[in-house]
Amino acid sequence: MIEVLRAGPLTTMQDLGRPGLAHLGVGRSGAVDRPSLGLANRLVGNDEGAAALEVTFGGTALRATGPLTVALTGAPCTVRVNGRGSDMCAPLSLAAGDVLELGMPSRGVRTYLAVRGGFECELVLGSAATDLLSGLGPTPVRDGDLLVVGRACTAQPGVDVAPVRQLPDEPVLRVVPGPRVDWFAPDALMVLGRSRHEVTSSSDRIGVRLDGPVLERSRTDELPSEGMVEGSVQVPPDGHPVVFLADHPVTGGYPVIAVLHPDDIAVAAQLRPGQAVRFDVRPPI
Repeated sequence: MIEVLRAGPLTTMQDLGRPGLAHLGVGRSGAVDRPSLGLANRLVGNDEGAAALEVTFGGTALRATGPLTVALTGAPCTVRVNGRGSDMCAPLSLAAGDVLELGMPSRGVRTYLAVRGGFECELVLGSAATDLLSGLGPTPVRDGDLLVVGRACTAQPGVDVAPVRQLPDEPVLRVVPGPRVDWFAPDALMVLGRSRHEVTSSSDRIGVRLDGPVLERSRTDELPSEGMVEGSVQVPPDGHPVVFLADHPVTGGYPVIAVLHPDDIAVAAQLRPGQAVRFDVRPPI
């Protein structure tokens, strides 16, 4: 088991979520940066979708109650074991009593901690994911929690370290026109693509909220609620876009001007408040 000495600002249990249930009103949820989750699990020999911890803005301290192998990926942060520095993106062996501490990330927002054997917890609709919008899944991790570690079923992978790209200072997110682009002024997509936007402090697992030039609408009537997907760029009445992430609602009543390329959703998931971002508007596929 792992004892939580300090949970940090927000630490949740996440896997690959609950895909395929939107028609029942259940969103996918799961890790917002799925490539980082998958890499952490591969480094310790787990299935890519095994339950792991998603640590937001660091500040977490954990104690191993027995020998463990863990790996950390995602937003880079200082990693210390019993006060001594350790590496990310590599298997890390912990002995009974070792204390693992994560500092605040130097870039990005979310760091993933996988443990060999995965975490065991009660599944909801087949998933261990914590959905902060619906309340489904385990409650966020709290100080004093004891986290149960499963039994490893595969051989330990022979990997020393997995090199990863550095998170960009000012990402450029690829988008295609959305289903309601006709609800906006003729130059709205051009404004979206040519402008610099800034991530606001109200961003969370539901969506990245941006500040910048207002995207003017040509229609002001009310849009009936319709299905939403991860990566949708929805524009509320104030004209400032919101990029939907893993815990987004399954329906929405504001028009979607654009949709992110699937490979750029993980980049959007690591945007932090105050960071600048731009959009590259591509032709429809």
